[in-house]
Amino acid sequence: MKIAFLDTVHPVLRERLEDKGIQCDEFLDISKTDILSGGLSEYHGIVLRSRITIDSQLIDSMPNLKWIARSGSGIDNIDTVYAKKKDIQIFSSPEGNKDAVGEHGLGMLLNLLNKLRSSDTTVRNKQWLREEHRGRELKSLTVGIYGYGVMGSSFAEKLSGLKCEVIAYDKYKTGFSGEHVIEVSEAEFFEKADIASIHVPWTAETKQLVDSGWLARFSKPIIIMNTSRGAVVVTRDLLDALDSGRVTAAALDVLEFEGESLEELELNSKSAMIMSRLLNHENVLLSPHVAGWTVESYFKLSSVLADKILGIKVS
Repeated sequence: MKIAFLDTVHPVLRERLEDKGIQCDEFLDISKTDILSGGLSEYHGIVLRSRITIDSQLIDSMPNLKWIARSGSGIDNIDTVYAKKKDIQIFSSPEGNKDAVGEHGLGMLLNLLNKLRSSDTTVRNKQWLREEHRGRELKSLTVGIYGYGVMGSSFAEKLSGLKCEVIAYDKYKTGFSGEHVIEVSEAEFFEKADIASIHVPWTAETKQLVDSGWLARFSKPIIIMNTSRGAVVVTRDLLDALDSGRVTAAALDVLEFEGESLEELELNSKSAMIMSRLLNHENVLLSPHVAGWTVESYFKLSSVLADKILGIKVS
């Protein structure tokens, strides 16, 4: 078996595959044109992150392809429908960075509730503003998780020690009420949530899901969190809701204006104006798509992929 690595991942993946006699070669600079020209025609598997989108044309140019392994949780850069038609297996590794995402989300939420960024800034400016920085206790609030997959359930687990009520809605999953979460209908989600944390994959259905209409469905002012994909949230609509008070604060690890590779922002004149407005909003907390980006997750993402490729059950 011959495997092509199209992106940099933790070396444990290559080491474990080569220990089983599998040939692993790096193609970190290969382009779509190179692949279409037959550059990977002899390979049985490919490992990637987000640099290249594997569409039907690229799949057809790799006649020996048996599987595609994506280091990470999302597989939106792979034409999974076409791959299935060609009997090509898809591997991903959300188990590898679920703890990182859950902890990052919790950190952002506690930062917002306790006004830590503003507290630090004002003290550094020699201002001692105690009343202005009175916080909220998470135990008194209801956290709503929209999408209860690997990431959503990890966030619920991280919240469990703080004794707050955690509810979750998932359009495609039921029967998951348990120790850390209460399953609710979509209507109950919008009625009860004080905090709405988004944990859905990026698909045609979820793109621009969080728009003005979605935000208007909540029965009370809320905090919005997004650690899934940037394109799920319409930034302009979120800003309008922040200005009106319908949303009181937002924590965004991902942004609508990220490029396909997720490595940088792609701004035109219109999106640059929206981005400027976002950056100047005092009730918005931002991070550069790093919720799942820890020292530990870097190793675990590749280790989990190795387990799956080698047919080892992932716990």
